[in-house]
Amino acid sequence: MPGSQPNDNSEVPNTRVGRFLRERELGRSRIPDGTDGNIEVSDGDFSAPSNQEPSFEPAPTEGPERPIKQRLLVVANRLPVSAVRKTQDSWSLEISAGGLVSALRGVKDFEAQWIGWAGVSVKDEMGQKLLTDELAEKRCIPVFLDDEIVDQYYNGYCNNILWPLFHYLGLPQEDHLATTRSFQSQFEAYKKANQMFADVVIKHYQPGDIVWCHDYHLMFLPRYLKDCNPEMKVGWFLHTPFPSSEIHRTLPSRTELLHAVLAADLVGFHTYDYARHFVSACTRILGLEGTPDGVEDQGRLTRVAAFPIGIDSERFIRTLELPQVKEHIKELTKRFSGRKVMLGVDRLDMIKGIPPKILAFENFLEQNPEWRDKVVLLQIAVPTRTDVPEYQKLTGQVHEVVGRINGRFGTLTSVPVHHLDRSLEFHALCALYAVTDIALVTSLRDGMNLVSSEFVACQGSKKGVLILSEFAGAAQSLGAGAILVNPWNITELTAAIGQALNMPVEEREKRHQHNFEHVTTHTAQRWAEFFVSELNDTVLEAQQRIKKVPPQLVVSDAVRSYLQSNNRLLILGFNAALTEPFDTPGRRGDQIKEMELKLHPDLKEPLSILCSDPKTTIVVLSGSDRTVLDDNFGEYDMWLAAENGMFLCSTKGEWMTTMPEHLNMDWVDSVKQVIEYFTERTPRSHFDQRETSLLWNYKYADVEFGRFQARDMLQHLWTGPISNTSVDVVQGSYSVEVRAVGVTKGAAIDRILGEIVHSKAISTPIDYVLCIGHFLGKDEDIYAFFDPELPPHARGVARSKTSDAMQNSSNSKYQNYSEMKSTGEAGGSRESSSWNVLDLKKESYFSCAVGRTETSARYFVNSSDDVVTFLKEMAAASAPNSSS
Repeated sequence: MPGSQPNDNSEVPNTRVGRFLRERELGRSRIPDGTDGNIEVSDGDFSAPSNQEPSFEPAPTEGPERPIKQRLLVVANRLPVSAVRKTQDSWSLEISAGGLVSALRGVKDFEAQWIGWAGVSVKDEMGQKLLTDELAEKRCIPVFLDDEIVDQYYNGYCNNILWPLFHYLGLPQEDHLATTRSFQSQFEAYKKANQMFADVVIKHYQPGDIVWCHDYHLMFLPRYLKDCNPEMKVGWFLHTPFPSSEIHRTLPSRTELLHAVLAADLVGFHTYDYARHFVSACTRILGLEGTPDGVEDQGRLTRVAAFPIGIDSERFIRTLELPQVKEHIKELTKRFSGRKVMLGVDRLDMIKGIPPKILAFENFLEQNPEWRDKVVLLQIAVPTRTDVPEYQKLTGQVHEVVGRINGRFGTLTSVPVHHLDRSLEFHALCALYAVTDIALVTSLRDGMNLVSSEFVACQGSKKGVLILSEFAGAAQSLGAGAILVNPWNITELTAAIGQALNMPVEEREKRHQHNFEHVTTHTAQRWAEFFVSELNDTVLEAQQRIKKVPPQLVVSDAVRSYLQSNNRLLILGFNAALTEPFDTPGRRGDQIKEMELKLHPDLKEPLSILCSDPKTTIVVLSGSDRTVLDDNFGEYDMWLAAENGMFLCSTKGEWMTTMPEHLNMDWVDSVKQVIEYFTERTPRSHFDQRETSLLWNYKYADVEFGRFQARDMLQHLWTGPISNTSVDVVQGSYSVEVRAVGVTKGAAIDRILGEIVHSKAISTPIDYVLCIGHFLGKDEDIYAFFDPELPPHARGVARSKTSDAMQNSSNSKYQNYSEMKSTGEAGGSRESSSWNVLDLKKESYFSCAVGRTETSARYFVNSSDDVVTFLKEMAAASAPNSSS
């Protein structure tokens, strides 16, 4: 089938909120269809698979009466079915339990196809072909992983490294050398497995498809997909917690994983806390910009948002109406007659908090003997990873505590704790939920935990109480109706049990009603639809942003125009444009090296060649002071403009000032005291005092603390030293600069150009200008100064800011320049002689921002390395013509 696009000609609202409201209305108008399910499985991990065959339907045939659906490629570590080889040439498919399948079963606006591992190693080509054909009928596409990859990638890196870290259990603490070696091999296998998934996705991808990657197993997948096809719509969702940045930064591969995930268009988490942790990790570890919408890197925004998953609540409610389930409910009610039923349903896992739960129940029975024969705890503990020693130890601990409690408080006819080391069939689990008075979810750390939602969905008649750990993601959704507890605090958990058992009926009903409304409206199907809808919106908004981003500089075009010109002016920024980049992966640069600005070593030869060309004039225009520019460029034949153009010199002459005569600098001492105060109280921040400005930089401080301090500093400045002072405050990404009014590169360039024309006695019009640098937004008026496409009044904005200052300047050379303008030297009678010496056309003017895509420049390049490459090519092309 050709690449599918959504076929909907109805009017679509322009805003995200409008589209959301429209989708909600459409969702309400749909008639529920319970027969459209692809796979019938439990929403939790705790019901045993039924024996029915998976009821997949073939993809619907597109026809004139059926609109074309957008394809959704769901990529997860495991397919929704497990393959079992019956004979050499036949396979059987067994249902796999999981909430994701149920979530996507109800998504009717998209044609979903699954891509993942089938849970079996298939080495022969014939077996792979047969299995592929079998799965194709079920809308599944297999990824074939061999045993070694599975062991290193899944059992190793995923389960031994990422899973414990994301659940705050930390990294393995075995022998350091052995751990390092195993980590490296597991990490390589992890990347290899992700590449294998990517190869299968790319093979089956069609233009217009949506690719939805799931969980920590596939963190590299978005990057591999985007590297192959930047236009691909890619979303990534994490089903576990995402740890705080302090935990994540311990991971040796921290930066690679974060960068790989950021390649996705939309990154989703269960709760706002997890999303906040992810953004914080990108900010603190990668040094990127966190925004309310996500993470921004070089103008590209990766949207980060919370999408709490739900359950198929209707399925649970319908199941309770089945005759066999009603009969089972009667049996359980009779079995536990006269006793309150407390229920725990968990995997037997370290993070599920089973021991604290049982210990709190023991503590409750000790303190409340009147309840010993009136309450029973049913604990379903589904065994997992039974071959791992830590899990075997946990099993032994749980059995020991259960035996102790039953021995102390049990009788010959009854025991207070019923513990099952197995899963339950789905119908039996629903019946158990229905007869439960109190559900105990005591996870020490959990991504969401849908048991709480399943319990609420089955409590329509009994309206039981939910005791919920505040460390489970579900606490964000169901916390209002539940009793929230800290599972590490046994005393608090014990008190919660007593509160639940003695809760008045009216309060129970209010709490249940609140949670029931949430569970039945925030369903799994709504979760999936909402994520996919947001992904489409995110891509649409990104395309709109891209239209505002200037194109990358085409070096060949700039060099060609350079060679065709006769009088060239190159205006080069210094910091972050001509300096060597010191940023290393995972760190925000080297503070000591970066504070000492040095010219990129690869630029020495190109600059020498360009400076020796008599047709070329080079100006280095920087915010740095004069000493820095002298140290770096003193050996070249060029012009230097320090402190944003307030000081100027030829490298063969002396420094002169271009500052207006009456520039007010009385504010410096009072502002300096404020900045010094914050520098002392912000570790790793630093303060630079210049003659025309004061700069405070907090790039290497703690990011969040630095921004907080910057806001506080600005508040102090605006309400104090500069409240009635004529100054400009310029805010950079990690800096605050206070300047005298009119101190900008654009305002200074007119005076600089005039001095150069005067000193060099230029008689040939300048017909080529390159203006390239990492300039702050305040200084980007320099780009407008030269732009030949702007109307005259717009081109003169930068000049008008300083016209009065130029007229009052006391510098003798500027007096001469004013005379030159009045007598009309070097040209006719336009606004000023600086315009008369310019003969620029669109194709001969190149304004270029370095590392900034939100810019008024015509072009951009990514880094100083691109500037080096550009100037090298220009020098190489200029060298044969330098003598002409």
